[in-house]
Amino acid sequence: IFSFLLVFVVLILFHPAHSIYINTLSSTESLTISGNRTLVSPGDDFELGFFKTTSRSRWYLGIWYKKISRRTYVWVANRDNPLSSAVGTLKISGNNLVLLGDSNKSVWSTNLTRGNERSPVVAELLANGNFVIRYSNNNDASGFLWQSFDFPTDTLLPEMKLGYDLKKGLNRFLTSWKNSDDPSSGEISYQLDIQRGMPEFFLLKNGFRGYRSGPWNGVRFNGIPEDQKLSYMVYNFTDNSEEVAYTFLMTDKSIYSRLMISNDEYLARLTLTPASWDWNLFWTSPEEPECDVYMTCGPYAYCDVNTSPVCNCIQGFKPLNVQQWDLRDGSGGCIRRTQLSCSGDGFIRMKSMKLPDTTMATVDRSIGVKECEKRCLSDCNCTAFANADVRNGGTGCVIWTGKLDDIRNYFEDGQDLYVRVAAADLVKKRNANGKIIAL
Repeated sequence: IFSFLLVFVVLILFHPAHSIYINTLSSTESLTISGNRTLVSPGDDFELGFFKTTSRSRWYLGIWYKKISRRTYVWVANRDNPLSSAVGTLKISGNNLVLLGDSNKSVWSTNLTRGNERSPVVAELLANGNFVIRYSNNNDASGFLWQSFDFPTDTLLPEMKLGYDLKKGLNRFLTSWKNSDDPSSGEISYQLDIQRGMPEFFLLKNGFRGYRSGPWNGVRFNGIPEDQKLSYMVYNFTDNSEEVAYTFLMTDKSIYSRLMISNDEYLARLTLTPASWDWNLFWTSPEEPECDVYMTCGPYAYCDVNTSPVCNCIQGFKPLNVQQWDLRDGSGGCIRRTQLSCSGDGFIRMKSMKLPDTTMATVDRSIGVKECEKRCLSDCNCTAFANADVRNGGTGCVIWTGKLDDIRNYFEDGQDLYVRVAAADLVKKRNANGKIIAL
């Protein structure tokens, strides 16, 4: 027995302290800047603690990847209320997490309403990087009182959701850092618009649209063709009465992947594999600014990086302002050569397209492309239609009844878009039987 105790004492004394990781904070504990203690997630992927940026003596509570030598932050609690000195304490007060600075002044709080204080709560950093408050006797995710995943900063991690939780009344979106050394809220955000039409993400600068993701087509967002389906990554978009949100999962946990919004006005997917030392840029959006910037070419025009100028009128349309068009400014867009008559109109098929802005579109997922065409023809206000989902040969129906905005084509990705034009503007040819058909 004495030998066993001696070995145990030796292990305690000489075992490196940094290898003993704790991921929970009880109601009787606290984290302080001076104490230099952190919480580390199970699996050692994430770490929560205090940090300061290099050029300023401002302190923040944040979460970062633990195993990566180049410090990469994924969440900041008090991004817009930094601690002005190295005095800071994180503790549980009632059912809330509070961050206290000088003179015990609160600079950040989870701001929950008072709950059942007879049940003690704990704060816990989960394996996926989610920092949660829960009752000490309830580990179920549905019982979380608060979670950092509901309040993203500039990064979307696997299992996080971006978009709306309609039950909680939450809108989860990304906001860039002010600059690379200042985590306070910047000018760039990435938000889901569900007010009208089909849901789409928009890259915003001070509230103004700079880039559009395109609608979800069952596989990916139509305007982000680079986000191909990979064996180790699963994408999901949910649109129902409880939530409208995007998330992704990693089936290979050894590979890190994240979405990040930059103050340089782009959204990026970055990945890191066990064999690499730093993040690899998987894709960025906008990728081709000459065609990806919102409304580069105006209504009824489409952008093509392989033409000069890049803006082109859809077949059956002509430039609204010829002089402006000749000066290679396509922002005014195009107008119809021949007005629709509501009878005898037809459709031109545009392949590999980024679908138009769906703000004024309607969707019916119960019908296919043939029924969609009939429905569009029967509505004199219908200007175009397309499949809502590209899987299984194409299903569902999206109908546009207004202007067709922010269109571009791709070399091989994208979708078929059917644009309504007058009979006089359809390209006609004779088939093998001599009958005239419209294309």
